[in-house]
Amino acid sequence: MIAFLTYRERQPAAKAQGLLILHHGRGTDELDLLPLADVLDPERRLHVVTPRAPLPFLDGYRWYETPRVGHPDPVSFRFSYDALAELHDELLQRTAIAPGRTVLGGFSMGTVMSYALGLAAERPAPAGILAFSGFVPTVEGWTAHLSDRQSTRVLIAHGQGDPVIEVGFARRARELLESGGLSVDYRESEATHTIDPRDLPRALRWLGEVLPPDSVRSG
Repeated sequence: MIAFLTYRERQPAAKAQGLLILHHGRGTDELDLLPLADVLDPERRLHVVTPRAPLPFLDGYRWYETPRVGHPDPVSFRFSYDALAELHDELLQRTAIAPGRTVLGGFSMGTVMSYALGLAAERPAPAGILAFSGFVPTVEGWTAHLSDRQSTRVLIAHGQGDPVIEVGFARRARELLESGGLSVDYRESEATHTIDPRDLPRALRWLGEVLPPDSVRSG
């Protein structure tokens, strides 16, 4: 299959010190999370990519159909999973950035796809997963593979008032990941189904720890 997903890129100021791929939520597009590039990486150390989901939905796009929250439709999920896997592979090859210097992140459905690509047995382990208001999917043909992911760090941010993906999904994700030996930075807020602005400074610090500057790595 030829990678066909539309995406935007924000180039680093100099040689990239890491790769950050941000996946949007339902009903938006590749532009939705692009402004987070400058918020999470103000020094422009990272190569940032924001893909567009392949399935039209209302005025935007989605990654999969949703018969029940937490349980993506397996056919549409696999379609997007395969397309994203090919895009991720193309980006890793073109940028020459290793998976261990890559963070997958997103909001809502985008978090689900970040978990899906970051925790699949056949995929390389990323340095981190940035999970805003999402869940680890339960879907036919996919299971979380944690035995070789102990080096993958996860940040979870979820609103206690989320009416779309209730906070129990975040709590179960934390329990699953920590039981597998992954380091989880977890916070609940009073937010609804949105990225709480108070979590952005925290995510900035976390990203700097997961993808430290070259001066820190060499020092």
